[in-house]
Amino acid sequence: MSALFGRSRSVLSRLVGALVVVLGVVTLTFFLARVVSPDPTNLYVSPQADQATRDQVRAMMGLDKPVLEQYVTYLGQLVRGDLGTSFSTGQPVRDDLLSRLPATLELATYSLIIGTLVGVVVGIVGAVRRGGILDHTGRFVTVAGLALPQFFVGLMLLWIFFVVLGIAPGPVGRLPVGLVDPPQTTGFVVIDALLSGQWAVAGAALQQLALPLITLAFAIFAPIARTVRTAMLEALDADYVRTATAMGLPQRTIHYRYALKNVLLPVLTMLAGVIGFAFSGAVLVEGVFAWPGIGQYALDAIQQSDFAAIQGFVLYAAVLYVVVYLLLDLLYARVDPRVRL
Repeated sequence: MSALFGRSRSVLSRLVGALVVVLGVVTLTFFLARVVSPDPTNLYVSPQADQATRDQVRAMMGLDKPVLEQYVTYLGQLVRGDLGTSFSTGQPVRDDLLSRLPATLELATYSLIIGTLVGVVVGIVGAVRRGGILDHTGRFVTVAGLALPQFFVGLMLLWIFFVVLGIAPGPVGRLPVGLVDPPQTTGFVVIDALLSGQWAVAGAALQQLALPLITLAFAIFAPIARTVRTAMLEALDADYVRTATAMGLPQRTIHYRYALKNVLLPVLTMLAGVIGFAFSGAVLVEGVFAWPGIGQYALDAIQQSDFAAIQGFVLYAAVLYVVVYLLLDLLYARVDPRVRL
């Protein structure tokens, strides 16, 4: 009973800490947005407009009140689940985010699966074949993935495959101009098109998805491959592996039954950050490919000083990261008995 009570108290303390983190992020974002762009009405009012018109627009935006009063009002809205109304779209921010979420989920899910699988395989092969041609090749590609900015990789892929070779479609979103979205079942255009038997739409959606998927998967692959290789090398140099080798156990058994177990925890740690990065929109990737997801929404909001939209995106990203790391803590306790909540 005492152990159960202690575990519940530990989980509760983590939840309280998570709420404090989210509140801190919300507060910082609220005030920073107003410091960087103290009067966004300039973007929505003609330069020839008189002061009365400007004051009216400021009042409509809720910017005529003192900043602290705006902050308290905003917190009250958040408690009610109201993220405010976007200045630029005129729609509730919550509705804007929900409408764009499927595009981000589709891109992030596929990229996570491919990037993680390739990263784990490259990391393991590099460690097992240490110093060989496969190891050197994997390390070179990994360093490139860590060093090159996402927008640069995306632009290079567009230049090579769209401009030079002409084999990739232009960056116009999830479907080419003229095609209609299939009936929504999962929110993933490719899957929905397949479920409805629209093979041409599914093929076109895959073509549109290919380059942004490769770009984001490349950014995900690199840190995972490096983490797996480093952890695997440490495991292979451990005393228990040397003992197993001296006992004549097959190398495959040593590598994949014993050494690989010790790679799991560092990979989980890295994966938590990668998941947050991918599902928070991978802003630059969506911007380069005009992908209509949450990241593109955030870029548009920043360009237009749309306070409510910026705050809504940051809140979404903060909650996502906090939830992922909370789940990671729980998973740690399941994977490693030495870890206690």
